[in-house]
Amino acid sequence: MSHSRAGAGEPPAGSPEGRGTPAGIDDLLERVRAGYVRVGPHTVAESVRTGEALVVDIRYAALRERDGLIPGAVVVERNELEWRLDPWGSHRLPEATGHDLHVIVVCNEGYASSLAVESLHRLGLHRATDLIGGFQAWRAAGLPVVPPEA
Repeated sequence: MSHSRAGAGEPPAGSPEGRGTPAGIDDLLERVRAGYVRVGPHTVAESVRTGEALVVDIRYAALRERDGLIPGAVVVERNELEWRLDPWGSHRLPEATGHDLHVIVVCNEGYASSLAVESLHRLGLHRATDLIGGFQAWRAAGLPVVPPEA
């Protein structure tokens, strides 16, 4: 039995018929990201300014405490994300009002957020996207940061 990557005529690893087909993380990220348009720091800043999107910070507490937060972002730990953003869920955030909600997910460097977006798309949140380069790209762009609490 071969464990090679999907070849011609084989379903992609992320497709329902391709479940169980091995894929490396780089391939998986490429496939996931091909399904939506990612956004840069200045686009996120404009979305924050206009209130057009819900920015969700999924970084773990130690990173938020070390680096601070994007102003206006809602903190939802990654392991709670689907429960908090499911518009039909009993544990949803008040902001999770419908499947048309524009969500921008932020992690530290833009990797975990891409996988989180794929999960949100499966929940029907078709406008979910993520910040290219994550919080570190935001900070590198010189955009405002709410300092960590002392």
